[in-house]
Amino acid sequence: MSTTFVSNGRQVSIWKNRIFTKMYSAYAVSSFGEWFDVFAIEILVAYRWHADPFMIALIPVMIALPGILFGSFAGVIADRWKKVNLMLLADAAETLLTILLLFVPGMYWMLPLLAFRATMGVFRVPAHQALTRQVVQENQLLKATSYNGLVNQFSKIAGPLLGAVALTVISPQLCILVNAITRFSSCILLYTMRHIDENAKAENRENSDDSENGAETKMSFAQLWKQGWALLLQRRILFSSFIVNMIIMLIILMIDFQFPTLYREIAPHNESLLGWMVAATGVGAFITILLLNRLGKVRYGPGIGGGAALIGAAFGSMGLLRADSHGIWSIVLGLVIGIGNGLSIVTYNYVLQKETPEGMTGRIFGIQNMSASTMMVGAPLIGGLLIRGMGVSKVFFLLGTVVFIIGVICLSFQHVLWPTRFQSTQPQEMQEVSG
Repeated sequence: MSTTFVSNGRQVSIWKNRIFTKMYSAYAVSSFGEWFDVFAIEILVAYRWHADPFMIALIPVMIALPGILFGSFAGVIADRWKKVNLMLLADAAETLLTILLLFVPGMYWMLPLLAFRATMGVFRVPAHQALTRQVVQENQLLKATSYNGLVNQFSKIAGPLLGAVALTVISPQLCILVNAITRFSSCILLYTMRHIDENAKAENRENSDDSENGAETKMSFAQLWKQGWALLLQRRILFSSFIVNMIIMLIILMIDFQFPTLYREIAPHNESLLGWMVAATGVGAFITILLLNRLGKVRYGPGIGGGAALIGAAFGSMGLLRADSHGIWSIVLGLVIGIGNGLSIVTYNYVLQKETPEGMTGRIFGIQNMSASTMMVGAPLIGGLLIRGMGVSKVFFLLGTVVFIIGVICLSFQHVLWPTRFQSTQPQEMQEVSG
């Protein structure tokens, strides 16, 4: 069985697209290593080094700083330069920096290395999104977006699960080594794509646009940057989705990196429970994204607003857990978070892909990354201070409740925020047949 699509009278499978298949494979192996790495670092910092909550909050801050400094710049570069080369160089640099993480003795060495490594990701993400927009047909964008979400969530399941098992027999440093190996594997896959003619295609498209809309290729860097912001502000669906996502992200980021702190209280003698919970979020998101993929359509309001309501409800409920709470509740709430993540992540990324002209995708995702990074600087610090003053459980409950209320408001006013009545790939464009 294979999924195919009717396009211009011919059945075309997205997996027949060799460029997308290689990109997908590189993304898959690097995503697995990234989640393996994240879990190992959380355990190393919280359980082995017994870092203060405020120091833990500095981790996302250091990761976010490069996005603030270079996010929009990276988006313009991704639209103008060869995207495969950007992705290849970023993965190579991340491989070397991850290896260096193996030798850090404490937080003061780890934080700057994480910042340097995050800088590489700032350039890789918009390049990946822009190349996806360029090589995938319009009627396959939701499929491509959901497949990328599936592999990310599967990695979120497998990485922490295998990490939890691995940590019983090996050190967190060796778990971090897995990420270096997967990044190197991604480099090899991207290296085989270095000769694709994406620049020629982009130039032909831009030359065509020039004849209709003016010489965009002659625009200065500042003009291109302003053009990206103008598009975001002028397109109502893009702007509404962006603002809602930023507000929700601001609140969630206050506590998202404090799960080790929470589980240090509710499961002080069970390091692996955090891994099981994170894996459960991956299971929930994986199933949700798979269903969206099979459905072939998505409503913007229920996707973004409904996802936020589920995430908020689960975060708030986690604040009610105690040391004597059964571990199954962590897994159930993790599943609910995953379902909410699956809805919101796929819907939001699909909005950015679908509602953005092809030649500007890198800039829109660059603005998104820069804005998210800006949130990440202040929000975790505020969250760390709140937890110091109020306690981790109470903060989880209060902020989760706020996110839930925002989600309900989005659902109630979805026709105002997203004025189109129904947004999806059209059934005639995504007709599925068996082969």
